[in-house]
Amino acid sequence: MRPRRTPVLGRRAVLRGLGLGLGAGALAACGIPPARQSADKCISTDQSGTQKLLNFSNWPSYMDESEEKVNGKTALPTLDAFQKQSGIRVTYTADVNDNSEFYAKVRDQLGTCQPSGRDIFVLTDWMAARMVSLGWLQKLDHAAVPNVDKYLLEQLKSPTWDPNRDYSVPWQSGLTGIAYNAKVTGEIGSWADLVGKSELKGRVTLLSEMPDTMAIMLRLVGADPGKFNDAEWSKALEKLESSVGSGQIRRFTGNDYVQDLNDGNIAACMAWSGDVLALQADNADIKFVVPEEGLNLWSDNMLVPNKATHKANAEALMNYYYDPEVAAELAAWVNYICPVEGARQAMEKIDPELVDNPLVFPDQAMLSKTSSFMPLDTAKAKLYETDFNLAIGG
Repeated sequence: MRPRRTPVLGRRAVLRGLGLGLGAGALAACGIPPARQSADKCISTDQSGTQKLLNFSNWPSYMDESEEKVNGKTALPTLDAFQKQSGIRVTYTADVNDNSEFYAKVRDQLGTCQPSGRDIFVLTDWMAARMVSLGWLQKLDHAAVPNVDKYLLEQLKSPTWDPNRDYSVPWQSGLTGIAYNAKVTGEIGSWADLVGKSELKGRVTLLSEMPDTMAIMLRLVGADPGKFNDAEWSKALEKLESSVGSGQIRRFTGNDYVQDLNDGNIAACMAWSGDVLALQADNADIKFVVPEEGLNLWSDNMLVPNKATHKANAEALMNYYYDPEVAAELAAWVNYICPVEGARQAMEKIDPELVDNPLVFPDQAMLSKTSSFMPLDTAKAKLYETDFNLAIGG
């Protein structure tokens, strides 16, 4: 059995405070509206038939590694195997440090129908949704990705912003729920407990990402985070303001809650599943809770931008990573939710300890309690982000 890698606690940290609105605010600040494109207006030519090349941009610590070196570089076992199997030479770059920063890198090119220098990149749901709405992505050929259609988790097949997965394929997914330190507090079972229990006053942190935290508040006022109106938003905002005003919430964080939770400086918090799995490797007192009201499910998605010239090669890579055995090998290293059905069975040969871990392979009961935050257009995102920052004192 290959030793399981302890994940770097930084994958989601770089999203801290960005939420849905920062990119929108940046656009407004520049005074430049995003330029919409369409397939008939921005035509891409695929050269995969004659060029076995692929430029792939991803997040740091999001590809399996080994201690071996290949041509002086760290070996990437699954990606190296893909290159050998397909004959496609992949230039792999971990240069997606946050969604809004990456958006700024490619905005001018994609907004004017110019090449971005990338054939495939990985972005979180809300930014992927924005690029779909702007017409900046190439439509995928489902005939070229049969493994995706066959093995993609049912709960991930039809996001509201890409209901047929015409433009996006999940790379990895994660959950946002409650974590608590059993050494310093008793069991916590709900979001209502987290923001309402008097014994937790001043010992709770929430996330500075607007979609995550406001999804809680929407649930607490009886609204659906995946589909809500302005009146429900206002009620949820009042709930947040009340929690802040009462002193229940110590602060709003990125994943810098990790050390405080581990040390018992805070009793409980809103937490990302990958962080919790890493903490649990060394601290049995750290517990992850599926709250009674539900929890958030998010994905980071593979996307092919307009003017990318190796679309078929990108689709070949997507299809490869949806082979359950390949997906299991990747999941054993990155420790996020594997979006591929069948990978759990394959994991038994790779790392049996992960087979029954719900933070890598959640069961249907857990997944049935998840939802994703409603996609927002640029104007609405800016408005809601302003509301949120005022409410949390940002």
